[in-house]
Amino acid sequence: MIIIGEKINGTRRRVAQAIVERDHEFIKDLARKQAEGGAHYLDVNAGTSPDREPEDMVWLIENIQEVVDLPLCLDSANPAALESGLQVVKRPALINSLSGEKARIEGVLPLAGKYQTGLVVLALDDLTGIPKRSEERLEIVSKLVGLAEEQGLSHEQLFIDPLVTAISTGVDSGMVTFETIKGIRQRYPAAHITCGLSNISFGLPLRSLINRTFLAMCMMCGLDSAIIDPNDRELMGVLLAAEMLLGRDAYCRGFLGAYRAGRIGPPTK
Repeated sequence: MIIIGEKINGTRRRVAQAIVERDHEFIKDLARKQAEGGAHYLDVNAGTSPDREPEDMVWLIENIQEVVDLPLCLDSANPAALESGLQVVKRPALINSLSGEKARIEGVLPLAGKYQTGLVVLALDDLTGIPKRSEERLEIVSKLVGLAEEQGLSHEQLFIDPLVTAISTGVDSGMVTFETIKGIRQRYPAAHITCGLSNISFGLPLRSLINRTFLAMCMMCGLDSAIIDPNDRELMGVLLAAEMLLGRDAYCRGFLGAYRAGRIGPPTK
């Protein structure tokens, strides 16, 4: 399971403040803690100000790379910010994200081809937004995978996002996600499937409970990546237990290693 740490995001008030105030230690601490929690990538979103976003993206990346050696997931719809970041990353990066929207196809896709990055692919477009039916989402994904192939990207470089919507506003949201994940896995067995997990519980109480349950069910359908908080002990415990139960953790090494390291289970005093 590929974990993309979600916490360095300029839409969060405290992170936005740290970017504006150039609070190096706050950003470095977020990076360290997510790495220690088991993240494989760190999402980096500098979107506090469109005019400053390229400069802010570089500042974030340089500070993160001083303290952790993880690949980064550059999260922006601004091609200038993405390219500024791609020029300073030390390891092959992910771009988050490509959709069927014209602006993203014209602005983001060529950068993925130029730098041969990984690419998060969203199942939405200009015409329908987020489709309600899994079949329509798969049609959009098929088009975008074809465009990525034209840029020389392999399926292994793609992280396809079925798009999770709130169950509070649509009773079928969970089932549509499960069906879409299954369809992606069947069509593109070598591609990764990721999602923004917590969207499912928006507007509801006991969000953590819903998110944990949803994660395990998505993994059963073929999800092999998620954009999450790797320092959420209960969520990570469910993730590692599900990996083990699905036969993806030889000799239970991942689960036992995390338990012995104190990353899952009751906190030790």
